[in-house]
Amino acid sequence: MTSDPIANFLTKIRNALMAKHEFISIRKTNILYKIAKILETNKYISYIQCKKKNNNQILLLKLKYKNGKSVINGIKRISKPGLRIYKQAHKIPQVFGGFGTSIISTSQGIISAKEAKIKHIGGEIICYIW
Repeated sequence: MTSDPIANFLTKIRNALMAKHEFISIRKTNILYKIAKILETNKYISYIQCKKKNNNQILLLKLKYKNGKSVINGIKRISKPGLRIYKQAHKIPQVFGGFGTSIISTSQGIISAKEAKIKHIGGEIICYIW
């Protein structure tokens, strides 16, 4: 059992991309599903599928490649269980000059940085993806 399922999820994606896997599967939680939906909305993954396997919900993600190269160049976990990082809406940093995305946990749920700036709400920065 892992103490940080978000870090485990991001590491699984990172390792699958290095091994050029087409799919990854991970146990579904609401937080991981919302993070995956943001990745799908921002076109970092092709699609998400929820499956049931041995009384457990499983998320199946299809990774996206373009000309044999991954669309995702990097993923970095920012806020960790031992050190939480919170930012106000106007202080949320841009990832690679706007080419990347931040995923933020706010009082209104898990959303992308772009959405958080539009709604003028800050929160905990979960990760950067570029």
